[in-house]
Amino acid sequence: MNKDFSEFKNFIKGKNTAVVGIGVSNIPLIKFLIKLGAKVTAFDKKNKEELGNTSIELESEGAKLVLGEDYLSYLDGFEVVFKTPSMRIDSPALLKCKEQGAYITSEMEEFIRYCPGKIFAITGSDGKTTTTTLVYEILKTEGYNTWVGGNIGTPLFTKIEEIKNTDKVVLELSSFQLMTIQLPIEVSAVTNLSPNHLDMHKSMNEYIEAKENIFKFQRENDLLVLNIENDITYNMKDKANSRINFFSSKTEVPQGAYFKENKLYLRDKEVCKKEELVLMGMHNVENLLTAFLVTNEDASIESMKKVATTFSGVQHRSEFIREIDGVKYYNDSIATSPTRAVASLKAFDRKVILIAGGYDKHIPFEYLAEEGHEKIKKLILLGVTKEKIKDVFDKVIKEKTLDLPIYIVQTLEEAAYKAKEIAEEGDIVTLSPACASFDMFANFEIRGNKFKDIVKAM
Repeated sequence: MNKDFSEFKNFIKGKNTAVVGIGVSNIPLIKFLIKLGAKVTAFDKKNKEELGNTSIELESEGAKLVLGEDYLSYLDGFEVVFKTPSMRIDSPALLKCKEQGAYITSEMEEFIRYCPGKIFAITGSDGKTTTTTLVYEILKTEGYNTWVGGNIGTPLFTKIEEIKNTDKVVLELSSFQLMTIQLPIEVSAVTNLSPNHLDMHKSMNEYIEAKENIFKFQRENDLLVLNIENDITYNMKDKANSRINFFSSKTEVPQGAYFKENKLYLRDKEVCKKEELVLMGMHNVENLLTAFLVTNEDASIESMKKVATTFSGVQHRSEFIREIDGVKYYNDSIATSPTRAVASLKAFDRKVILIAGGYDKHIPFEYLAEEGHEKIKKLILLGVTKEKIKDVFDKVIKEKTLDLPIYIVQTLEEAAYKAKEIAEEGDIVTLSPACASFDMFANFEIRGNKFKDIVKAM
């Protein structure tokens, strides 16, 4: 694969280029494309008032802006179109551009195409941010100049000229980013898969197919890391062209990474004991096993052990906030799916007071009720999905004759104070919503930070 970025610079210079979406990742992209000599028009549903200083800043840099509700109707006559990750490639506006002969791409696609460093890419339904960060920390500890991006960190395409071929690059890739990527990636991992983002994908099948793009275009010597314990990911082995390494938290995998008798192993060598880990829960054991295999050919067991025994987690992932009157409060706002929320619940050593609910991604909540009820002492529900979640819990409570009180609230602040009111000394309160945040907050980080602010102000 050609990694010469001068090819892109020559291609983009003077091109009539559209960038759809003026979000956090696209603002640096717009400025970078202008710097490379492209004629850039940026499109967004927001108006000038909503964009605030961003619109003034971009116009002063030389970008034209097309804003407002009907912004996509003006997406016409461009030679190059950079789409925002969540925009479907089959949207009428993009199909029209394609018919006109436009080159349709994305920031991440061009980054993977031209990145000179070795790429390690992680995807999955749950655990990908923690695993991505663990891989980054292990490679950094080993002494490499390491970059992290994709769904987290900074937009890396704008930094591409600073990256050397000896550098390591770790990417967290979402199903939306992967839908259009048809490029080989040196090292790929799929942590696990369960229903997610079914509000955006036409079906579970489409969601899985998008995730498979992380390895479908790999070459014979590239590496794919898969989870044996997840049926969907295990079956991906039949579609891979590259070498495959498996990890398991339940089965001994001599040539892979596994957990046995409270120890974490890589290729039959002990890396560390579970009791030495700072991260809680078996889901984090699996995240570590993934990271060991992903970095196995580039890092030592010493570097892996150092990170495994010191890494305390990423913000918004079972993040301890504070203790009030003997009650511990945790922010797990990243738990935007039922499987992720259940994994977090199982990491605690006792039943918790759970705050859940939010935006409806059209994911069934039966798993949350059936697998999670044993770890829930009391349940506080809010958001668009509150009644939907209550219905499935009501069924499980009736079937199993459980004593599990459910409280319905309207705001996150009301949820936090309801938790304080019903909690007793020794209790744990966790915000593990099992839903996205978009009904109330722009993203899970803002939701998590709001919850932390409320708890800190109590």
